[in-house]
Amino acid sequence: MASQFLLLAFLAITCSVAIASDPSSLQDFCVAEPTNSVPVNGHVCKDSKLVVAEDFFFSGLHLAGNTSNPAGSKVTPATVTQIPGLNTFGISLVRIDYAPMGINPPHTHPRATEILTVVEGSLEVGFITSNPENRLISKVLQKGDVFVFPVGLAHFQHNVWNSNAVAIAALSSQNPGAITLANAVFGSKPDISADVLAKAFQVDKNIVFNFQEKF
Repeated sequence: MASQFLLLAFLAITCSVAIASDPSSLQDFCVAEPTNSVPVNGHVCKDSKLVVAEDFFFSGLHLAGNTSNPAGSKVTPATVTQIPGLNTFGISLVRIDYAPMGINPPHTHPRATEILTVVEGSLEVGFITSNPENRLISKVLQKGDVFVFPVGLAHFQHNVWNSNAVAIAALSSQNPGAITLANAVFGSKPDISADVLAKAFQVDKNIVFNFQEKF
């Protein structure tokens, strides 16, 4: 009787895992139809008879991004927004340009792991593990080096040289999302209460107001 119970429990767990996984693709592709207003998790498929090569094409990653901003960096995305043919494929690409000493500030991708390679220059990169450890794992990368940022963890890049740097990163989602931590905390609409932020950061409320004005 006990062995039968264990067998049933094993089958139940196996079935639940199978049901929880993403289903296999049932067609060659599902090109996004951005003009369709039907709310779905992702995008409605374009009629396959109307699909053309341009649905799978994007030109622009050879162009340097404008880094004339406070962070000194620019992200050029190639996600499902730019390439409708990426819909349902769970992958995307970005180019990141860095001015001398520029940063891609601490941020997270809620839906994707990221793998980054340095094309030009040298970057200090790192991510922070989750609570309660909050350990910084970082490394200085040279041209051709590769580094992985696990899904959902806060991470950053910093150009440590006095010349421009370029990186290319692939992400495990057609729409990885990005949450820049400073913008989210101090630039939310409406503002998070200064009382909350002052207590969270253990600072005076005037300091919070000053930060909120910047974002």
